Formats: sequence, structure tokens, C-alpha cells
Amino acid sequence: MPRALADLLTLPIVQAPMAGGVSTPELAAAVCEAGALGFLAGGYRAPDALRADIERLRGLTDRPFGVNLFLPQWQTADPAAVEAYARGLAGESARYGTATGDPYGPVDDAYDAKLALLLADPVPVVSFHFGVPEPEVLDALRRAGTVTLVTATTAEEARAVERAGAAAVIAQGIEAGGHQGTHRDDPARDRAGLGLLALLAQVTESVDLPVVAAGGIMRGAQIAAVLAAGASAAQLGTAFLATPESGAPDPHKRALTDPGFPHTEPTRAFTGRPARALVNRFLREHGADAPAAYPAVHHLTAPLRRVAAGTGDTQGMALWAGQGHRLARALPAGRLVEVLAAELRAATTELADGGGAG
Repeated sequence: MPRALADLLTLPIVQAPMAGGVSTPELAAAVCEAGALGFLAGGYRAPDALRADIERLRGLTDRPFGVNLFLPQWQTADPAAVEAYARGLAGESARYGTATGDPYGPVDDAYDAKLALLLADPVPVVSFHFGVPEPEVLDALRRAGTVTLVTATTAEEARAVERAGAAAVIAQGIEAGGHQGTHRDDPARDRAGLGLLALLAQVTESVDLPVVAAGGIMRGAQIAAVLAAGASAAQLGTAFLATPESGAPDPHKRALTDPGFPHTEPTRAFTGRPARALVNRFLREHGADAPAAYPAVHHLTAPLRRVAAGTGDTQGMALWAGQGHRLARALPAGRLVEVLAAELRAATTELADGGGAG
């Protein structure tokens, strides 16, 4: 039988899985060795590459870790809208000297093959983004000894997670960097998501599951705050993005604290699904025109983003970042966990002492 989530956590700190090469085995291992829960991102990874990542991570640590999967996205994009967006990217193709990608590439992200891998060779934790797996999937993972987590962005989604049989829910506030894990891609909600504390209150009152709080958390005092508000742990992504173990390109890491990138916005410009990124030229010029068409837009822009990243052009990269990005610290991942834990202890002591009130 699988252990409960709490049994896997020495510290109530979870390193968010960040797809696209950011969540390296070295990052996850350093986090795990420091007492937090490290994660590998299965999103956009081929099954063989994910298997290699897991083997590498197991060679670096014997502590519990997690793997994240994207749920298949079967939504059919409006071909006319996708074609219009592709035409609007002609200037980007000229700028970067490469054609746009085929928008009608794979939509399932090899989900079945990666799930089969995790059932045949179980890992301690598996989390899911972009929806709720079938109850049979969650039950199979439970019987394999795996603790399952599913992202929710509303109380209604959290209740669906509980009904399906997951072990815990990740409450993701609108402050979070990268893709919002909404279960249904509704353009009407693009800028209407809930902030983390409001969401956390609704989720903890709606389900009996342990809740992991995610979104904009960069300091130990913020971890203390969400724990006091009912969370069992805090998930941090952007905080680990700037670490040397992170696979993010160096220009992306530097941009987090660059005064030239003062704020973030949720955008569909890069992938067709709402995702929070630092505002750059590409986002400003194309964000308003991007259709609700994931993963079609992701496939379209992928070659452009690769060239921009390869040349260090931050104005054409998808600079995923949460609202707390200016607080990023370029510390080794293990040291960052130690600092966060010390800040958490200090904040918890202050709360226990009444916040210093006389």
C-alpha cells in the first residue's frame, strides 16, 4: 500500500515539475537530498527520455521523488484561427530564419506510454496537470504503491480530483508561472483565476484531501502562511528556476531579476493555453492574437522558441515565471531548500509567539 503524502515529506516543500528541460534529475536529486520533494517533468519528454531521467535520478538519490504527466489534450482547435495565427508569425520566421512547426502534431504527449512506464516501474509520487485521470488509472497507481496528486485551479476541480480517488490535490493559484492546470481550457477564465490564498480557503473547505499550495511562493514565510491557511505543503517552481541545477537557459535565469522584465502576464502566445510568463516582445506582439489552441500553437512556435533560446534572445523566448520572480535567488538547489526551511522555522516561531505583538 502506498504511504500518505505526509510520510514522504521531511520538509513541507515540493519542487514543482517544470517541463521543457528545466526539471533535470540533478535538480530533483539536490532538492530530495536536502529534505524536500523533488520532481521530474514528464511533459514534452519522450518515454525513453523520461525512463533515462528516472534512472539517472535514482542513481543520484535514494529519497522519494515525483514525476509529473500532462493529460492528453483532445480539444480540436479551429483550423482557421490556427492558420491565421501561423500567418501572423511570418515575421518571426524571417527574424529567426526558421519555419514554424506543424500545428497538427501529437496531442496526447505519449501519455499512455509514459503511464505504462510508471505502472511497470513505479515511482513514489505521480502528479497530473491539465485534468483528472480516470479513477482506474489512479487506482492502478495506488495499488502499485504510488501517491497521486492532481492540480486544481478551482474548488469544483478539487472536488473532481477527490471523486476520482487521488491522494492529494495541488491548489494552483493564478500567481503560478507556466501553464495553468485548468481541467477545461475556457478562454473566459484566462484572466479570472483565483489568487492562491482565496483558492486555498475554498479548496480546503471543499475536500478532505491533503492540499499542496502552489503559486508565487518564493520565501519561507510564504510557506508558513499557506501552512497556517490549511495547506499540507507548498510547491515552488520559479524559486528553483534560477538554481544552477535547473536546465533553464542562462538568459532565462537572468531575466527573472532583470529590471527590464518587471512583470508577468498569463498568455496563449507561445502554446495556445494560458501560461504565465515574463512580458517580452513576442508576448506583446502576439498575445492578443493567439487562439485557444493547445497544443497546436505549442507545435507552431516550438522552432521559433528553440532558435531564440539558442541565440540567447530573451525577447523571443517563453520566459515562464510566477509573480514572485523578482525574489529569485541563484543558490544551489540544496542550499535554497536549507534557506527556505530556516525561513519557515523563523516564521513559524514568530507566528507561535503572536507575531511579536505586545
